Amino acid sequence: MVDELTVLLLALAAAFAESGLGLGAVVPGETFVVVLAATAGGGWAAVALGAAVTVGACLGDHVGYGLGRRHGDRLRRTRVVERVGVHHLDRAMATMRRHGAAAVVLTRLVPVVRTLTPAAAGASGLTYPRFLAASLSGSALWATVYVGGGSLAGVVGEALSDVAGRAGWLVLVAVASLAVPPLLVRVLGGRRPGVAAPDLASLERDVVVRRRAATSPLIGDVQL
Repeated sequence: MVDELTVLLLALAAAFAESGLGLGAVVPGETFVVVLAATAGGGWAAVALGAAVTVGACLGDHVGYGLGRRHGDRLRRTRVVERVGVHHLDRAMATMRRHGAAAVVLTRLVPVVRTLTPAAAGASGLTYPRFLAASLSGSALWATVYVGGGSLAGVVGEALSDVAGRAGWLVLVAVASLAVPPLLVRVLGGRRPGVAAPDLASLERDVVVRRRAATSPLIGDVQL
């Protein structure tokens, strides 16, 4: 029982550190959550772990929201935001203006920005009940993705443990937890990593030029 409680507290602390403003950019909380989920087993243990991660992430959101409410526009000049990157805060603010409270959910799987969105919500004057609902929803989504992924990796790892060894697949899980979320964000955004989105205006102009080049000789023959 003590060991299970320790795992839950570690998961809560890791999720809090990942979501808390100033900590999420330097503490790989998602890696700890995935590894804990992979070693905790499935069933009710995974459900309890998911609940602990949800609560921890929501508490971390409250740190950013409180700082945003307190500092408002001055948040851009704080040492924490300058260290993380002001452009990330600008992106979070732009998402808040576009989507409102839903931005807290929509940015949950976006690295760095998810840490600053609660602060942007506080600075924008978003009411606490709406923030709380969005934070709980986003935290539950985050917990489902990482705890579910870790549990699945644990099942696969158990099957492969005789071949690769337990330590080997734990390292693989940790690496995947860092690489997969940015890839998912790019894929869901309609772009592949490293491939720029096509310039539709340039393509349209190119088509028009080619059509004119193809038809101009015919027009010339008719005029003669």
